[in-house]
Amino acid sequence: MPLVQHLNSPGFAALGLPFSEIVRVDDTLYLSGQMGTLPGTLQLAPGGMAAEAEQALRNIRQALEHHGFAMSDVVKCTVMLADMNDWPAFNTLYRRHFSAPYPARSALGGCQLALGGRLEIEAMAVVTGAR
Repeated sequence: MPLVQHLNSPGFAALGLPFSEIVRVDDTLYLSGQMGTLPGTLQLAPGGMAAEAEQALRNIRQALEHHGFAMSDVVKCTVMLADMNDWPAFNTLYRRHFSAPYPARSALGGCQLALGGRLEIEAMAVVTGAR
């Protein structure tokens, strides 16, 4: 049987959302989509897409690090953008948080997102070593 763990940091758990922050199945981590919300709140970072993207990427990093993982463990991201015209600007921010070789990635646009957000990012990671 596969090892399944539901991982929630205290700040995430306090929000009372109906999903887990990370679900670990054996050596694969499935991160719930991260929006550009300020830590411990459902309030979007002010400043539009760039500020939300920066915060969403920080939220991914924080979730991973809280459970002993790193951005370098990420192997796949799916980016949902309210407006695909933001794709080039998002790529610039993305490069600040990941380094080559980059995770695999998909992007889709023109969708309505929760909280009126400009983007949401979900990620999958692989556990390496004895963690």
